[in-house]
Amino acid sequence: MKQMEQDHPDVVSSVIYGTTYEKRNITLLKIGLNSTLPKKAIWMDCGIHAREWIAPAFCQYFVKEILGSYKTDPKMNELFKNLDFYITPVLNMDGYIYSWIDNTTRLWRKSRSPGIDSCTCFGTDLNRNFYANWGMVGISRNCCSEIYNGHSPLSESEAVAVTDFLSANRDQLLCFLTIHSYGQLILVPYGHPNISAPNYDELMEVGLAAAKAIKAVHGVDYTVGTPPDVLYANSGSSRDFARLIGIPFSFTFELRDKGDFGFKLPEDQIQPTCEEAYQGAMSIINYVHDKTFTSAAFTVTATLWTTLTAAWLSSTTLL
Repeated sequence: MKQMEQDHPDVVSSVIYGTTYEKRNITLLKIGLNSTLPKKAIWMDCGIHAREWIAPAFCQYFVKEILGSYKTDPKMNELFKNLDFYITPVLNMDGYIYSWIDNTTRLWRKSRSPGIDSCTCFGTDLNRNFYANWGMVGISRNCCSEIYNGHSPLSESEAVAVTDFLSANRDQLLCFLTIHSYGQLILVPYGHPNISAPNYDELMEVGLAAAKAIKAVHGVDYTVGTPPDVLYANSGSSRDFARLIGIPFSFTFELRDKGDFGFKLPEDQIQPTCEEAYQGAMSIINYVHDKTFTSAAFTVTATLWTTLTAAWLSSTTLL
């Protein structure tokens, strides 16, 4: 991350917005052209689940691609002018580092906070710890479970950090993308089977377009839907929290594969996975950007024409 700042000081800065249980910094890259006016933004995080190594690899790939193209690609340059990208390459840093120790820790999923009371197990599933229908479905109250949702909502400092940042910037954020593996899925809110997002139809439309963009790269199929429809019901996810506080477009990407290798994706699949997921993410980001800024431009133009027409009619009446 330091290297990115040094290589691209005009468009990249880093922001520390929290600390993990083990006191590591939680840091994001803020990427975009400077502006004297407030800008809209896109959120992306990777590595909330420690064992999903392809996710941090994708965040790195995404950053490399957008930084490598904004000076030569007019569309990317437009995005950099109108938007800031907030990208957290590894959210669950404690768990991620732990998963690299040896083969016995490779499939670690959760945070690394210790259990409370008489529990001798470590960790909470960070993606069950957000204040979004917390504890309702798809969780476990067994602190040794991989889907243990914590002793209370936001018991984990990592979830608190994301919550505070999103809440403070909710009016700026247009889109929330959280990157996971595996399953080849694009998930839309909500994880609870009896709750639907108010813009569900549009989320599905945008998600299906992203899946089409993904397939165009290497022919890989992604399925789009809510977790209860295409995966399993869950609650307390960051995706659902983002939508609940008013961020209109919120998606989870579950990258390759469908279970042949699972979390241990072979090295030769890293590059193609990132290439296709990049196109899927950009499909969503371009849609969100164009809807926001094309609509705004149309509104300004329409207002101008209305004003001019009114002035012309007034002058005609006077004559």
